[in-house]
Amino acid sequence: MLKRLNISCEDIIRNIKLYCQIPDVVEAIATQKIIAEAAQEAGIQVSEEELQQEGDRLRLEKKLVQAKDTWAWLKKHHLSLDDFEELANNNILSKKLANHLFADKVERFFYEHQLNYVAAVTYEVIFDDRDLALELFYALQEREITFQEIARSYIQNPELRRASGYQGIKRRTDFRPEIAAAIFAATPPEILKPIVTPKGVHLIWVEEIIQPKLDEEVRQNIIKDMFSTWLKQQIEIMEIITVTDSDSSFQVNDKFRKQA
Repeated sequence: MLKRLNISCEDIIRNIKLYCQIPDVVEAIATQKIIAEAAQEAGIQVSEEELQQEGDRLRLEKKLVQAKDTWAWLKKHHLSLDDFEELANNNILSKKLANHLFADKVERFFYEHQLNYVAAVTYEVIFDDRDLALELFYALQEREITFQEIARSYIQNPELRRASGYQGIKRRTDFRPEIAAAIFAATPPEILKPIVTPKGVHLIWVEEIIQPKLDEEVRQNIIKDMFSTWLKQQIEIMEIITVTDSDSSFQVNDKFRKQA
C-alpha cells in the first residue's frame, strides 16, 4: 500500500479535464478577467478598510474563528495569505462594479417586473391519487379535517411532515406556471383545488400573499441578477483561448468564439 502519494499540477489539470470541468473553470477565469478590466476602466479601486471588512466577512462566513482555523483552511485549499487577500479583493471589485453598472436601474426594473416579486406563504402535500386529493380537499372545505392532520398522515419526509408541508416564502417564478396562476389568484387563507403536474397531485394551502416592496435585500438581488446576465452576455461575445496539457506542458492549442 502507498504510504505517500505525490500529486503534481499536471495531475490536477488532467483530473479537471477528465471530469469535464474545463468549461466551468474557463468561464470562471473569463468572468474574473472581465470584472477586473471593467472595474479598471470605471476607475473602481479597493481600499485597505474594504479589504479588511471583506476578509472579516469571509472568515465569518467560513467559520474561521481563530487564527489556527484560518491557517488550516488556507492549507487545505492550497492558498497563501496573498491569495486570500486577492479573493477578498475580487469579491469587492465584483460588488462595486455591479453597483456601478446597475444601481441606478434597479427601481425601474423593479416596477416593470413588480408581479415577479409578489410572494406567497404556502403549505403543500403531494399525492399520487387525484381522487384521494379531491376527497381530502372537500373534507377540508367541510372542516372535517385540518391541513395539519393531512400533512401528518400523508407526508413521508419527517422534516417536512413536522412543518406540516411548509414551503416557505416563494415568489411567482419559484412555482410552476399552473401552480403560480392558482396561488396568486387566491384570497388567503385558502385551500386550492388539487392541481395535477408531472410531479403529482398538489394540495396547497395558501396562508398569505406578500405584496412586493423594494427593500435593500430585493435591491441587492436585482443588482446581482442584472450583473450575472451582463457577465454571461460578455462571455458569449468574447473570443476565448483554451489550453490543454501536451507532453507534460501546458500549451495554447485552440481558440473559439462562443455563439450567443
